[in-house]
Amino acid sequence: MPYPEIRPRRLRRTAAMRRLVSETRVDPAELVVPMFVKEGLTEPRAIASLPGVLQHSRDSLRKAAVEAVQAGVGGIMLFGVPASRDERGSGGIDPDGILNVAIRDVVAEVGDATVVMSDLCLDEFTSHGHCGLLTPAGEVDNDATLGAYAEMAVAQAAAGVGVVGPSGMMDGQVGVVRRALDAAGHTDVAVLAYAVKYASAFFGPFRDAVESALEGDRRAYQQDPANLRESLREVALDVAEGADMVMVKPALPYLDVVSAVRAAVDVPVAAYQVSGEYAMVEAAAANGWIDRERVMLETLTSIRRAGAQIILTYWAVEAAQLLRQRY
Repeated sequence: MPYPEIRPRRLRRTAAMRRLVSETRVDPAELVVPMFVKEGLTEPRAIASLPGVLQHSRDSLRKAAVEAVQAGVGGIMLFGVPASRDERGSGGIDPDGILNVAIRDVVAEVGDATVVMSDLCLDEFTSHGHCGLLTPAGEVDNDATLGAYAEMAVAQAAAGVGVVGPSGMMDGQVGVVRRALDAAGHTDVAVLAYAVKYASAFFGPFRDAVESALEGDRRAYQQDPANLRESLREVALDVAEGADMVMVKPALPYLDVVSAVRAAVDVPVAAYQVSGEYAMVEAAAANGWIDRERVMLETLTSIRRAGAQIILTYWAVEAAQLLRQRY
């Protein structure tokens, strides 16, 4: 056999060399940790389908926020779990509702040391579990829902949030939220648009985390997993309406979408490594089938390599700690 004149393996020989020539790195500051806070809890509660993830009490949420800051995590995305729900999801708009109270708690605890974000959707607060208000026929009323999102955005901004994340996939939601924030004087609050959110089977454990009351599905407003061009159209609309950042959700099954979105826009691109992605790795690791830490970091690297500058992941704090040790 001819002698190989070119030997790429030279650049893989040692850990130090591999670090030196690494093309893609995940920085802790690019990670955002989703956190759940449940009204009425006095102690944090484990979520069976999300091992290691908790429904927090207000006190434990504050402590978890401090831990995230100490790990160097770039942001915290808050989700509220109310004690009661109604048809209109009014708990999401109530200034004393659990999500708005939690925003105030976290902002008071960590200030500007990290970016405090909040989910802007009605699904956690409605008795029917849908992301919007329903017509008498039981269909989600897009335009009526927009009015509720506007109120919800202003309530979250008044609580002190830095970024709102409209996630309901209503047509026009970004524009309505942006105008409502500006009209109320909250021009500095940024909008992270869930521009590409698929009607995915990977969301199951999340619904346990928020104790979703959903019956049926959300295919009439979330996207068809088969479609890519539609995603780029959604992204373009959201950017035109004033989105400061855009997000793809889920992440791993849609890395091609993440890459296409990155190529299409000049705003920061985020991807949400959703509950099902997390739970699959945790289940396989619990059975001894995979190396948990290596797979964790490999999945995050793949999302970063695809083009996501910001990654929402339930591993954010642990991954940040591992990455700081590595680099």
